[in-house]
Amino acid sequence: MAKKARRNSSANKAPQKWHAVPLKGSFMAMSIIGFLITVYLVNDITYKTTFMIVFIAMFIASMISMTKAPTAE
Repeated sequence: MAKKARRNSSANKAPQKWHAVPLKGSFMAMSIIGFLITVYLVNDITYKTTFMIVFIAMFIASMISMTKAPTAE
């Protein structure tokens, strides 16, 4: 019985450069609005901290998308 050759697809490929994808403007708006609502309306400190971290991460992702994503011409 013949042995099957194993293919290691990651060994043959060169590492690819990371590319940012364009995000919609509503994503940034939701991060800002969500952060403000969290600051003013959420009373539990655990939920407040968690939601603030999530909305800050969303805002940072939208800023990276604005500066690094390719533009459609």
